[in-house]
Amino acid sequence: MPTYTALTTLTGEGPARALGEALERIEPEPYGIGVFEVEDGSGLWEVGAYFTDPPDGIALEILATAFGAKSFLVSELPEVDWVAKVQRELHPVDAGRFFVYGSHDADKLPEGRVGLQIEATMAFGTGHHGTTLGCLLAFDRLFSEGFRPAKVADIGAGTAVLAMAAAKMLPEALVIASDIDPVAVEVARANLAINGLEGRVECLEAAGFDHRRLAAAAPYDLVFANILKGPLVELAPDMAAHVIRGGRIILSGLLVVQAKAIIETYLARGFRLLDRNDLGEWSALILERE
Repeated sequence: MPTYTALTTLTGEGPARALGEALERIEPEPYGIGVFEVEDGSGLWEVGAYFTDPPDGIALEILATAFGAKSFLVSELPEVDWVAKVQRELHPVDAGRFFVYGSHDADKLPEGRVGLQIEATMAFGTGHHGTTLGCLLAFDRLFSEGFRPAKVADIGAGTAVLAMAAAKMLPEALVIASDIDPVAVEVARANLAINGLEGRVECLEAAGFDHRRLAAAAPYDLVFANILKGPLVELAPDMAAHVIRGGRIILSGLLVVQAKAIIETYLARGFRLLDRNDLGEWSALILERE
């Protein structure tokens, strides 16, 4: 079955999300819509829709004009076995003591390493992206320095690869993984089962810390937040409120050019920078609540 995409960009989160909602009402109806910030510091947002039938070009042009967006670029995607393609192209990832791999590479797990199995069909943070790799390396460093948190939260957990790393290294710790996307929550639970960690990590659907269970378990000794710059800025007050004094946070999902702004935001909330690791265009930060 062919798939058609319609993509555009515009300035501002509010107009972008409003355009995304308007796209849900056009005919033929799209089967999926995405609204994402373009992570280049431009302030642009990308809005995309996916169709099984050719979209109505006139309707798209009317929407683009109404919301001040560029004209939609419509494309027909080739039929590809994406799972097979990803399995061919994704290789195991070394991240300190951690080894992230798919089932097709299970025989490559080195002796003595902490294996984290993530399937190619579960694309919410496979460990191959510089942001996830940076978080794993940051946690590896903290653990090597003797840091042993008793309460851990993974905010915006995706596949829960970071929560699983914590659960494997901290068998007595309380570990909670949350994500705003219900699909991601199910993906996280499936990954926990694959890795023999059922019952070790609580998986919740929540925006940031907005869940009674997350509030009840606070304060946390360690929080992962591998999300975008905008949500990281918005999360700063809640992060200060939910992290114990002397607790650590590991932040990523941000470009190198955005790191300074994030650091300044968290310094203003009572954190101090312990470490910064730039991997290509991405940055990972370790901060401590003073």
